[in-house]
Amino acid sequence: MRPARKTGIVGYGAYVPRYRVSGKEISRVWTEGNTPPLVPEKSVPGLDEDVITMAIEAARNALARAGVDPGAVGAVWVGSESHPYAVKPTSSIVAEAIGAGPHLLAADWEFACKAGSEAIQAAIGMVGAGMIRYALAIGMDTAQSRPGDVLEYTAGAGGGAFVIGPAEGALAVIEASYSFATDTPDFWRRDHARYPSHAGRFTGEPAYFRHVAGAGRALLDSTGTKPADYRFAVFHQPNPKFPQRAAELLGFTKEQLQPGLLVPQIGNTYAGSALIGLTAVLDQADPGDRIFVVSFGSGAGSDAFQITATEQLPLRRANAPATAAYIARRKEIDYAVYARYRGNYKT
Repeated sequence: MRPARKTGIVGYGAYVPRYRVSGKEISRVWTEGNTPPLVPEKSVPGLDEDVITMAIEAARNALARAGVDPGAVGAVWVGSESHPYAVKPTSSIVAEAIGAGPHLLAADWEFACKAGSEAIQAAIGMVGAGMIRYALAIGMDTAQSRPGDVLEYTAGAGGGAFVIGPAEGALAVIEASYSFATDTPDFWRRDHARYPSHAGRFTGEPAYFRHVAGAGRALLDSTGTKPADYRFAVFHQPNPKFPQRAAELLGFTKEQLQPGLLVPQIGNTYAGSALIGLTAVLDQADPGDRIFVVSFGSGAGSDAFQITATEQLPLRRANAPATAAYIARRKEIDYAVYARYRGNYKT
């Protein structure tokens, strides 16, 4: 898919909470250390953090790199599985906090872990159609997991924000995109349920791999490109193994995947997973580098993007903290503190 007017990433930003709980600590509590942890550690939001506060921080970073007046933003969209309110939008709060609006579109997006990339697709469409000049698309989560469930080992917190605007002056041009969706019930959370349910190994095949490979192959075919044409590849990261296998299925190397593979350090940030990986890659990319990105959302669907860095990227990325800086400022906590921060104790 290509809009009538070329669009690009004018600014980007990430946010990751500072707290970490290790996989070994979770295993110690639930299986006396007999379960090998899926990731070394994961990020944990503090008592004063939620999707709104984290989205505001990422959005401010994106605007700082964009050099755009918040009043020029015509849409603010936040994709998440963990919006703080069932009825009251996250997006309108974020818009007001960053100084955008009130003359704008504000809406929350849902599609499990691809809610953020879905917002980017919509932003490409509206900016590409000339309806608005800039849109802010955010993917952010404080991922939920039932205590003791396999998801608890990986469900982290964090995400990324992107100012989408005209290709002229963009840090990276979005050359093409492709979306692929089916009704595949691999992961879900019913109304009023606190924690999601999942179908075990079924979440890999035919869910994750069918959709990621389907969107990825279609994008390669439609653009006439091959994996060797890209310097970097970023995939949704529910665990370390899935994106590595997806890369192998599509013909990408471990070297192309490594810079954006953040799940071992912060866990699966759900709607922020592929997007925060993209922010880490943009922190390193050189002008002319091509970036291949594929998200995944249970339910199920994938959005794939072909992105090319421009000469503007190295000039403006120092205007906000690097993703690696957020990951490095870690503070380890034990399971008791983690459970209190996640609201698992009632007083």
